[in-house]
Amino acid sequence: MNRILEYNISKDYEGIKLSSYLEMMAYPSSILKDLRKDDSLCKINNKSSYLNSIIHAGEHIEIYIKETVANESLIPVQLDFDIVYEDEDILLVNKPANMPIHQSINNYENSLANALAYYYRNETSPFIFRCINRLDKDTSGLTLIAKNPLSAAILSKAMKERQIKRTYTAIVEGILNDKEGRIEAPIARKKESCIERCVDFENGQRAITNYKVIKELENSRSLVEFSLETGRTHQIRVHMKYLGHPLLGDILYNPDDKTMERQALHAGKLIFLHPIKLKEITFKADYPDDMKNLIN
Repeated sequence: MNRILEYNISKDYEGIKLSSYLEMMAYPSSILKDLRKDDSLCKINNKSSYLNSIIHAGEHIEIYIKETVANESLIPVQLDFDIVYEDEDILLVNKPANMPIHQSINNYENSLANALAYYYRNETSPFIFRCINRLDKDTSGLTLIAKNPLSAAILSKAMKERQIKRTYTAIVEGILNDKEGRIEAPIARKKESCIERCVDFENGQRAITNYKVIKELENSRSLVEFSLETGRTHQIRVHMKYLGHPLLGDILYNPDDKTMERQALHAGKLIFLHPIKLKEITFKADYPDDMKNLIN
């Protein structure tokens, strides 16, 4: 979506190039390249300016971030989803289970991308779906979406550098001997499957999961909280199976359990630095009903 960003220059930035200032504001090279092509996208005191212009204390800067290409193949579909927070730069959604993030084979019209294309259908600028933290189809919880190219670039970099703190909660089989711990076991794709993963100390990629038991439940089950140091596919699910405490309802890693219709995994907390406001913010999402019924 289009975005206009405004800055009032303080004396700390007196005499530097506009491009240098924007780099300090975390503008990536891809956006700076677009700004260089069109001087109407940069204004100093309401006058079009180039990125090599020298800025001075007291000046007012306006930067225009424009979308030019939409996701034309994305079908707008009216679907229910819960908005936790929204401003000009980010959207936080509490994604329900059984909703994939992206369109895919057999999921052309039931994804979060479809839902947001419908939600933003009346916007004048093109809609681009930019999801920062991807959850499995059957994992519920907080999903962060960037609403413009700048917030997307900043948040994607933060994600790669593990600056976005994610906390998950799951219901697992059994009572854990250690009430908290660290699982360090590499994960690889299972040879006979294109989906399933497994712990593989010879061929796997580094994977570290920290866990803490929150509550011991009835029927020999545990409510466990997780924080990840790495982000491998199915990491929590694979690591808990490796410990002998697979998630309830997990069709891949605990197929005999029919307690739930999906894995009992919820992304309940996100902590990150707002890409534009540069303030740390925390968001939480309560357990969905299918997990609440087992916890209470």
